[in-house]
Amino acid sequence: MFNPLPVVLSVLLIILIIFVLIVLVRSVRIVPQARAGVVERLGKYQRTLNPGLTILIPFVDRLLPLLDLREQVVSFPPQPVITEDNLVVSIDTVVYFQVTDARAATYEIANYIQAVEQLTTTTLRNVVGGLNLEQALTSRDQINGQLRGVLDEATGRWGIRVSRVELKAIDPPLSIQDSMEKQMRAERDRRAAILTAEGTKQSQILTAEGERQAAILQAEGDAKAAILRADGEAQAIQKVFDAIHAGQPDQKLLAYQYLQTLPKLAEGSSNKLWIIPSEVGEALKGIGGVLGNIAPEIKPDDGGAPRH
Repeated sequence: MFNPLPVVLSVLLIILIIFVLIVLVRSVRIVPQARAGVVERLGKYQRTLNPGLTILIPFVDRLLPLLDLREQVVSFPPQPVITEDNLVVSIDTVVYFQVTDARAATYEIANYIQAVEQLTTTTLRNVVGGLNLEQALTSRDQINGQLRGVLDEATGRWGIRVSRVELKAIDPPLSIQDSMEKQMRAERDRRAAILTAEGTKQSQILTAEGERQAAILQAEGDAKAAILRADGEAQAIQKVFDAIHAGQPDQKLLAYQYLQTLPKLAEGSSNKLWIIPSEVGEALKGIGGVLGNIAPEIKPDDGGAPRH
């Protein structure tokens, strides 16, 4: 006769083993680094789990989804914002935040990312609404600082710390962009024209200064050359004069040298007429006396006799 008791015992043993495994799986939890978990016991907050191994009471404790404690970056879509001068600009924002209190982030706010986005949009409209377009385009640091201050203060009770808020882009209307581009192009052309005029002016000034310096140097060189030539001629005359006086020439030698110099007066193709001085007669007399010849007496006129 068949005995069902062993079969029942086997089934019960298998069920017991499965139950023990389930209990172990639900009791032992491992929390990774930079994560945090909130434990509820019978539906009520019990504790916050830190990274590491932890033991829970099965079917009594419940571990909520783990929260990331690292700094997170969320980029929000462009938001239309009206400036003080009634222009609609589109602004993209990026928020850097970090969960510092897992319990507050779980129970104080339902969706903290959506809350940060809505709070950023509202604060951005309040801040940019008090600025005109030019101020909004050039005051990004000021806008970022105001946004961060308001967000950090509001999200503190949610267990979130906002570290940075950045404006990715501020896009004005297309018509305003065209006007700004034309204005910038005109400003660049004006600066280029000013720089060109300044360069031409400096070039002309430098050229004139160089020519003046060159003229001054050339004049100084000519003056020094003339002085050197005059000094050389004076020294040559002085040496000739000293040599003549050192040799003690007589009247006859001087007359001979005088006659040798006279033909040089007629040199040159342009000399058609030259005058013989009255001292030629005296010189000829001296030459004649030296050679022992009878020189014809030439009586010179007072002003000299012209010959062709």
